[in-house]
Amino acid sequence: MSDTEAQPVRISSEPVQLQALEPVLEKVRAAVGDVPALLTIAEDIGRTAPKPSEGNTAKLWELLASVTAVDVAAGRVLEPHLDALAILAQAGVEAGVGGEHQGAWGVFAAEGPGMKLEAKRTADGSVVLNGSKPWCSLAAQLDGAVITAHTEDNSRAAFAVNLKDPGVSCETPAWTSRGLQEIPSGTVHFDQVDARPVNQGSWYFKRPGFAWGGMGVAACWLGGAVAVARDYAKALTEAAANGREPDQIALASLGEIDRILATTTSYLAQTAERIDAGELGGSDPDSPSPWPEALRIRGTVAAAVERIQTLVTQNLGPGPLAFDEEYGKRMADLSLYIRQHHAMRDDAQLGALVLKGDRRW
Repeated sequence: MSDTEAQPVRISSEPVQLQALEPVLEKVRAAVGDVPALLTIAEDIGRTAPKPSEGNTAKLWELLASVTAVDVAAGRVLEPHLDALAILAQAGVEAGVGGEHQGAWGVFAAEGPGMKLEAKRTADGSVVLNGSKPWCSLAAQLDGAVITAHTEDNSRAAFAVNLKDPGVSCETPAWTSRGLQEIPSGTVHFDQVDARPVNQGSWYFKRPGFAWGGMGVAACWLGGAVAVARDYAKALTEAAANGREPDQIALASLGEIDRILATTTSYLAQTAERIDAGELGGSDPDSPSPWPEALRIRGTVAAAVERIQTLVTQNLGPGPLAFDEEYGKRMADLSLYIRQHHAMRDDAQLGALVLKGDRRW
């Protein structure tokens, strides 16, 4: 099952439109495991990639899903870079102006017990960061980041930071996971590091783009699930060519996988259209919050990923996990990546919104 083709993932485009993705997907495939090369590819993609809500949200999600289908870790590299560029654009700061936002970027918004990153204004009105931030993926290899910090008014705000500042020090984490081994997420320490506010106050969390970005991560998860499904279909085809026709259970599992992917991709396509139409957090202040839909999308895709992984591993057994490097890597990477979804806690958050009347049934 190795040497998977660099095949795009379709959400709403016609197949002929997806052909434009094939050259970049070939570059991604050639760079698997090479993080500096993947970061360079992410920079190149970022110069022309669509941004959410600007009319091509589905194409953005197809790009994210397609890269992740080639290699989950590659999607994990690309997604935060594109998200950072989108955040800066949403704040009215165009990336690349004066070279300020050149290079590879990340987004660091996680919190951790016993750690706090604080932003304080100096006498001349500038802002400096002091403290520590956990779960900063690839920080030592990135050029910049959009990072959240606690402000003097006891809120959290976003700032643009140069990660090459001498006041930034990155820990090398003891990364024991078999998943996403190329992308360890360690703690970063800041000592009087200059930072530029990205908009004002709690804008980062209140903007519609916060939900749109969460859906973009789900598009990456979907790409990983599609790749696992393709692994399964290829395994059945190869077995049949060697005289072992799939039994009813194998075929039923493939049919269920097809149903799951068909309904999930359709849901993402419809949601992308609503975002582009301004129905989910557009410029109209009366537009409904996109966050309930983000929770639905993320939960739906996460459930799809886990079900597809279960069906495929049950049918194929331990063999490919033990001896097929590409398949085993994909499974390990995806299993870790999907844990960014908070499962029943996210469903509880959605349930509270539903109880308040945020539903269409």
